[in-house]
Amino acid sequence: LFLDRVPRVALSAGGRDCLRAGDTCSSDDTCSPRLRTLRQCVAGDGSVKLGPGARNQCENAMTALLSTPLHGCQCKRGMKKEKNCLSIYWSLHQSVLHGLSLVESYPYEPEERGFDYVRLASIAAESEVTTVNRCLDAAKACNIDETCQKLRTEYVSACIQPSARSGPCNRPKCNKALRKFFDRVPPDYTHELLFCPCTDTACAERRRQTIVPACSYEDKDKPNCLAQLRVCRADYVCRSRWAQFQYDCQPSEKTASGCKQENYGACLLAYTGLIGSTITPNYLDNSTSNVGPWCSCAASGNHREQCNDFLAFFHDNVCLKNAILAFGNGSDVKTGANQPGVPSLATDNQSPHLATTAPGVSMETEQNILRAQIPTQVRRSHTSIPFIHTHIHTRQYDQISWPYLPVNGHLAFWNRLRHYGP
Repeated sequence: LFLDRVPRVALSAGGRDCLRAGDTCSSDDTCSPRLRTLRQCVAGDGSVKLGPGARNQCENAMTALLSTPLHGCQCKRGMKKEKNCLSIYWSLHQSVLHGLSLVESYPYEPEERGFDYVRLASIAAESEVTTVNRCLDAAKACNIDETCQKLRTEYVSACIQPSARSGPCNRPKCNKALRKFFDRVPPDYTHELLFCPCTDTACAERRRQTIVPACSYEDKDKPNCLAQLRVCRADYVCRSRWAQFQYDCQPSEKTASGCKQENYGACLLAYTGLIGSTITPNYLDNSTSNVGPWCSCAASGNHREQCNDFLAFFHDNVCLKNAILAFGNGSDVKTGANQPGVPSLATDNQSPHLATTAPGVSMETEQNILRAQIPTQVRRSHTSIPFIHTHIHTRQYDQISWPYLPVNGHLAFWNRLRHYGP
């Protein structure tokens, strides 16, 4: 059973909340046993454990549930009981039944609200401190906003506090605080902090330190990327954020923007959704805008190609590169609407270079401003991240977005990546 391109339904437009849909199903004598059957089917090799007639049972249960409120239900990113909501969604949408799959986009309702970057710029301009660059302006603006300042202080404190069990810091606590910050603080503030343009290393290092990488990102050794992705896929929240990132940041050679969905704001929002997960991305160095997770493809064995494909979705993703560059240039101000006709900003022969801030900012100035923004400052040593140079190019992801089925000659790549996808 393959259902392709099922329309997404936004909760804000009267769609169905998966928690409510699950409650409705559980209270129905007909729906409830079918949902239980389907959950057994998607639990590992459940269809095998259920016996010879299991496949028919699974197919019948899924077909029947398509006519219930469960079909088309979605969750809101950062909502209360998000994991419970997502568990209901994935019960119906996991594609692990040996070819049996319901194909649909990621489980989150789309973000409809635009980003008021103009208002944010005016807040920064009103500061008594002379404007040096947008990264400093972003920190000042966050400090003025009560929610942003509170949650930023919380995650910084959580990420620099030593742990008796974990050593220098408590990474799970740090990641939880980071997820809370990026889920609850408006993108007006979070995007300015994370994607502000830099032309000097002092600014770029400040930007790289936004997520306190010594705790949330770096480690002594780099784990295998596919091992990290498997851990991510076992968690409903991480799996959903990865699916959202693949969908909203899917590159395309057929659009001027380089993004299949033509929405830079949605791509950046999906990127921030990965922060605090097992595949947290960050800037790879303090001299470029290259980003990626802290992992490598060493010891990938026969899966080296799949691992390279995973890393390429960060390192060589023209959609993501252009989204970050467009944000720095101020050419992307909305997330609720598509953006057709945006000039392509990165090509095979051109690396993106953010050049909207004045060069020559001293490290001393950066540190003085940082002290004023973060109540508790602890000097931490951090492992230097090697510079990874990659050429920007659009990989052949066009025509279809995960978890849609591959078409138009891209089966080979999608069959490799699909095994490690949502």
